[in-house]
Amino acid sequence: MIQFTHVSKVFDKAYKSLNDISFFVDKGEFVFLTGESGAGKTTLLKHIYMDEFPTAGQVFVCGYDAKNVKNKTRQLPALRRKLGIVFQDFKLLYDRNVYDNVAFVLRVTGRKEKEIKRKVFEVLALTGLSHKCFNYPNQLSGGEQQRVCIARAIVNDPWVLLADEPTGNLDMNVSQEIFKLLQKINSWGTTIIMSTHDLQLIRPYHYRTIELHQGILIKGADSTLKPKVIGGMS
Repeated sequence: MIQFTHVSKVFDKAYKSLNDISFFVDKGEFVFLTGESGAGKTTLLKHIYMDEFPTAGQVFVCGYDAKNVKNKTRQLPALRRKLGIVFQDFKLLYDRNVYDNVAFVLRVTGRKEKEIKRKVFEVLALTGLSHKCFNYPNQLSGGEQQRVCIARAIVNDPWVLLADEPTGNLDMNVSQEIFKLLQKINSWGTTIIMSTHDLQLIRPYHYRTIELHQGILIKGADSTLKPKVIGGMS
C-alpha cells in the first residue's frame, strides 16, 4: 500500500531531510512514526500525500507512483481522495460550524447534499460530536477540535489515515481518547500512520514503530510482511 525505496529529500541543495529511506506499510497496519523534532517525520508524511516529492528514490502510495503524480498533476486529487490527513494544528475553517467543516471535503468532490448529510452525521456520531454539529471551532475544546479533524479525515472513507502529532497539544487523558478513536478506525481496515514524539503514550502498545533520527531510518524498516513492489498508475 505504501512503499519507500531508497528515498532521499534534499532542501536548498544541501540539507538532507530524508536520507536513503526504505520501508513498506501494508493494508490495515497501524504504524507509529517517531523521532525527535526535526528528524524528518513531517517531511516523510508529506511524501505520502505528495505535498513533497523525493530528490532520489521511489514512493508508491495506493498504486500511485510519485514520479507520475509529479508529472501528471491530475492524478494528485485522485490519490488524495484515498487519504485522510489529521494535522496537529487542526487546520479547521473557523468561520464554519462543525457540520460544514466536515461537509466541506465532500462538497469539493461534488457529492449530493443528501449523501453529504448522511455521511457527515455518520462520522459525527462515530467521533462523539453529534451534539456539537452546529458549534464553531472556537466553541470547542482542543480534544473536540481534534475529533472534528478526524471526522473530516474519515468522511471520504480513506484507505489510509495519516495523523501528524494528533495528540501533541492535548493532555494525557484526552490523548488516550484520541488514540482509542484511531484504533477504532484502524479496526475497520483503514491503514494508519501516526506521527508522535510521545513515547509514554505509545509504550503500552505493540504496533510497529518507524523511527527517524536526523533523516535516517533507524528502526522499523521491516514489516511483518515481506516488502513488495507496488505497480504505479500511468
